[in-house]
Amino acid sequence: MNTPRSSSISSGMVMLLAAAAGIIVANLYYAQPLVGPIGAALGLPPAAAGLIVTLTQIGYTLGLLFIVPLGDLVENRRLIVTGLFVTSAALLVAATATTAWAFLLAALTIGLGAVVAQVLVPFAAHLAPEATRGQIVGKVVSGLLLGIMMARPVASVLAGLGSWHTVFGIAAALVALLAVVLRLKLPLRQPTATQPYRRLIGSLWPLLATTVVLRRRALYHAGLFGAFSLFWTVAPQALAGPAFGLTQNGIALFALVGMAGAVASPVAGRLADAGHTLKATAVALVVGALSFLLPLFAPASKPVALGLLAVAAIALDAAVAANLVLGQRALFALGADMRSRLNGLYFALFFAGGAVGSALGGWVYAAHGWHAALLVGMLLPALALPVWLREATGHAAARQSA
Repeated sequence: MNTPRSSSISSGMVMLLAAAAGIIVANLYYAQPLVGPIGAALGLPPAAAGLIVTLTQIGYTLGLLFIVPLGDLVENRRLIVTGLFVTSAALLVAATATTAWAFLLAALTIGLGAVVAQVLVPFAAHLAPEATRGQIVGKVVSGLLLGIMMARPVASVLAGLGSWHTVFGIAAALVALLAVVLRLKLPLRQPTATQPYRRLIGSLWPLLATTVVLRRRALYHAGLFGAFSLFWTVAPQALAGPAFGLTQNGIALFALVGMAGAVASPVAGRLADAGHTLKATAVALVVGALSFLLPLFAPASKPVALGLLAVAAIALDAAVAANLVLGQRALFALGADMRSRLNGLYFALFFAGGAVGSALGGWVYAAHGWHAALLVGMLLPALALPVWLREATGHAAARQSA
């Protein structure tokens, strides 16, 4: 049965959902700094080593489109817990893999299972009262973003203390424990939809075609997430280069600096709850674009240049964190019966923007250098500003005619 929504959600439940989101989504990123040793151990040629990360991302994208929508049809707690046990099993296979095909199959499955993080966020929106929904979603998304930012340095440290097998083994145990905790702590939430799965998936395209808010918010965040992906693709290469000369541990510490940007999520949620989504979106897009100016005009002094790059990373991460929550708050206001489908489409679309940003950043950096990559990064969120201006003009016209 569907548990009635209470007038408030406890701080403990919010913390649990935020921690769960971070733990789940971190599984997508553990392999990224370990591609070299994993590929070497499993006999993957360098040209195919990228499949270690690519298959996880493919699994995640497929899950966004074909598993996350089930949150509008299947009892949510059961869906989340089942996905976590599948993820834990896949992580265990990855930890014990001795052949490339076994690890790559596990990587694909890890991506598929990790999408339950995107069932948790609409679940939190369902539990939260309307007046504070943005704040609650913002706090849960903060946990999710911290999981993304912590995953790479944590994986590097654990692999240094043990091996890459250790990373996936610990992750498997942690996810299994989380599944048990969520089974005990989460309330039931049975959606009201009764349509068959085929029709549910068939509704995705009409939902995208008819929901202007979804298309607009996905475009805004595709630009920002593309810039984010570009930055974190090329910045480690620049940090390891002659201009900065950082070691892998130094780069891992630098990546932790960006975590400070996650504090923007609950702030954005409060602004959205207060009706300031349009203005806050403009600030996020502008800050995201302008963050690339700081390293672009950095002086020759290495400490000063590194400091400016750190400020840029925090500003960019804050813009991405804020805009993600603003988008989810706007989408979740459209109706409880389609939140999971909207969230799945939203993530799938802006993840495509992230893929473009990573690929474009890697190519531009290799072909034209650091400054050219920064200019492209600035351009990606700036391209969304004309669409925002059209939305703002429409809002102004609507107020005048009212």
